[in-house]
Amino acid sequence: MSALIQELARKANEIRLTVVKMVGPGNPGHFGGSCSSADIVAALYFHKMKHDPKRPKWPERDRLIFSKGHSAVAQYAALALCGYFPTEELWNLKNLGAMLQGHPDMMRTPGIEANTGSLGQGLSICCGMAAGLRIDKSASRVYCIVGDGELAEGQIWEAAMAASYYKLDNLTAILDCNRLQATGPIAERFNTNPLKEKWEAFGWNTIEINGHDMSQILQGLDSAEQVKGKPTILIAHTIKGKGIPFAENNAAFHNGIMTQEQYETACKILSEQEVM
Repeated sequence: MSALIQELARKANEIRLTVVKMVGPGNPGHFGGSCSSADIVAALYFHKMKHDPKRPKWPERDRLIFSKGHSAVAQYAALALCGYFPTEELWNLKNLGAMLQGHPDMMRTPGIEANTGSLGQGLSICCGMAAGLRIDKSASRVYCIVGDGELAEGQIWEAAMAASYYKLDNLTAILDCNRLQATGPIAERFNTNPLKEKWEAFGWNTIEINGHDMSQILQGLDSAEQVKGKPTILIAHTIKGKGIPFAENNAAFHNGIMTQEQYETACKILSEQEVM
């Protein structure tokens, strides 16, 4: 298991480094949430989920939706590293007409299950997918990455009630709980705490984890598969901008712009971690 944990941690770091290189210096980019969710993304794509890059629409695949679509830069990196499309496409991020836009587009990008980024909608989409898979008697699972700032959207809680009511135990939500949104601390903007108690009150199996501890992530995902009769949410406590010192816990890098010096610093730090 230790070898697996180490390999997945390396993959998460590679995703962060790729995110930095994709955005580059002088361009606005969603570093914060992409880097805070990188460990979760690595665990899903490189271990937990059933998927086939050669058959993006394989019926037996597990599904992943980034409800907070602005952080899909991390998903793009993982998809390319898995082989869904050539890595050269990464360097065209947000270019007019390119495959990879600021928010994911299922019509352009192999491996993307839904157009997201209008916050609050992803969990509802996942409920529909999970219910459909159950009707089809499919063993596939649905995963949804939600932002903690996104919890201010009422549609999240409508979806939470529906998932509980319909006992969608093939649905696992992962809350990227980095405590910051675009303009500052969530507790000072729209405080949605206490999180665990709320989700439990809505009928969800609730597990709290360190979202940067790969062993806890894997244990949480494994535990979710064993739960019957209710959906599961992993409340993953993370650091916004994880791995980039000047961006960590810094709301300015929710969608920040790196200087050339910052870009070189981030690449150096993440590259050194890559070879550890």
